[in-house]
Amino acid sequence: MSRVIARCEQLATITDSPGSITRIYLSPAYMQGLALVAEWMQQAGMTTWVDAAGNQWGRFACANPDAPTLIIGSHLDTVPNAGKFDGILGVVTGIEVVERLVQTGKTLPFHLEVVGFGDEEGLRFEASMLGSRAAIGKWEDALLELTDAQGMTLEKALLECGLNPHDYPKADRSKDNLLGFWEVHMEQGPVLEVENLPVGVVSAIAGARRFKVMVEGEFGHAGTVPMMLRQDALAATAEIILMIEKNAQIHGLVATVGHIKAYPNAVNVIPGMVEFTVDIRSDDDALREKVMNLMFHSSEAISMQRGLDIYWKEYHWAPARACHVDFRQLFEQSISEQKVHVKTLVSGAGHDAMNMASITDIGMIFVRCKGGISHNPAESVEPEDADLAVETVLLALDKLAICYLEKQGVTP
Repeated sequence: MSRVIARCEQLATITDSPGSITRIYLSPAYMQGLALVAEWMQQAGMTTWVDAAGNQWGRFACANPDAPTLIIGSHLDTVPNAGKFDGILGVVTGIEVVERLVQTGKTLPFHLEVVGFGDEEGLRFEASMLGSRAAIGKWEDALLELTDAQGMTLEKALLECGLNPHDYPKADRSKDNLLGFWEVHMEQGPVLEVENLPVGVVSAIAGARRFKVMVEGEFGHAGTVPMMLRQDALAATAEIILMIEKNAQIHGLVATVGHIKAYPNAVNVIPGMVEFTVDIRSDDDALREKVMNLMFHSSEAISMQRGLDIYWKEYHWAPARACHVDFRQLFEQSISEQKVHVKTLVSGAGHDAMNMASITDIGMIFVRCKGGISHNPAESVEPEDADLAVETVLLALDKLAICYLEKQGVTP
């Protein structure tokens, strides 16, 4: 069995909930998982530390202390009842890469670090990607007052894990000499499997906007108000949802209405108010804004025609992040050398690389997963695909080292 897969399976045995895989940020199982990952890093020859935000780091230093650093990583926290590979695959791949470098006696002209970020899922404190946010210098004292469902603050949770929450400025890597950030991740979608490809190159991570929408009509008796005299908020919402779907299909992006609540939600009452959410994503921010404006105007027209009011409230915004063209080319060449067709994909899901893009160039590789299933115990990655991803990173590192030395005026 692939050592990468074996380690993912070993990490899956560490859980807060027996019978399922659950490692929520800063939980006992999460910290136990960090300790195991640190042990693997040390065995691979890295120096290790946990920063003030609860991120696990390992460093494979080169001979030149002034050289820049390339970071490889992903996240170590999970959703409840998770699979074995989401996030974890990328961290373990980074460790395997270092282990292979050491075994073959290869050296790099730059430092290589592996990171396992915490809280990418954003479940415990309802603030996603806290780990990588600390790494890019976007923590502030107010974050420490965030509370979980049990009322525990982030500050107290960090203290209970033996961390000093007020040391979070030391987790900031934004002023460091960074060469880039690479993330290997299971695709979490079906494209690679459908096209029978083990890996793909990510061109960009889609930006997202999320809204809470409220449609207000008039409550009424289901039997006594004629159809033409109704101000049915749910019927209007149904028309709006179909409009959203149609616009997304026409313009080549994705939009989802994922939560709906009708009031009073009674069989014999005309719904007078509906609340629903809209999530719209694209790797083209300008296109997303254009389509969003079309949706605004169309929903207002539908509401006006029916004699209702509609209110949109945005609660999440994230810009699209392009993967650096140089890294994309390195990955594409490395995949092609292994006699595999090169497939380029946009990541519709958010990743820690989105945050890291604000302080350094990013690159991403997707690995095929069975059925496109993720956030589910049925997550599955083939050992051969995981090993091919490792080999792709190793080949890309060789090419990056040559490019770096040439820019320094050194003949490789």
